[in-house]
Amino acid sequence: MTAPTFVLRALDPTREADLAWVAQGMHLTLVEVDGEQGRATWPVAATRQRLEELLDAGRHVAQVFLAVSAVDPAAIAGHTIVRLNAMPDGRRYGLVSTTYVAPARRRSGIADALLDRGEAWLRAQGMAEAATWTSAANVRLIRLYEKHGYAVTERGDKDGSAMVRLTKPLPVTS
Repeated sequence: MTAPTFVLRALDPTREADLAWVAQGMHLTLVEVDGEQGRATWPVAATRQRLEELLDAGRHVAQVFLAVSAVDPAAIAGHTIVRLNAMPDGRRYGLVSTTYVAPARRRSGIADALLDRGEAWLRAQGMAEAATWTSAANVRLIRLYEKHGYAVTERGDKDGSAMVRLTKPLPVTS
């Protein structure tokens, strides 16, 4: 078995390069899914603002994990953002807010590793369920989550886009 070409680490909120990479990845995810509408609706400045809001401990309990080169820790290949969230009825769950892997690094296990690490963090926070929302057209991401045991549990419409909610129980591990 070969050693992974990447390692996972938490985002360093004091490193501008980390913040810029994640904001760009968030933006590119929306462009991939929504095309030019995503580019117009979510410019990088808006995704950067959203990232900074998610990292504000007064507003959210969240964590960002990065996949970086095992040889060059500054070379980022992917990220995932997880946070604690609540349903309107107050039931708490872990939300996988976004996952992005650079196109040249896809199909190398990075998204799998990021999702596993995010779920481990959510379990450590006491969450018994993980969920994500994505465009119903984001087939690649839906397949990734289904491979990890998620199932579509809700369908909805947001700003004219068909969306799906995928959920997965997070069993407590000892």
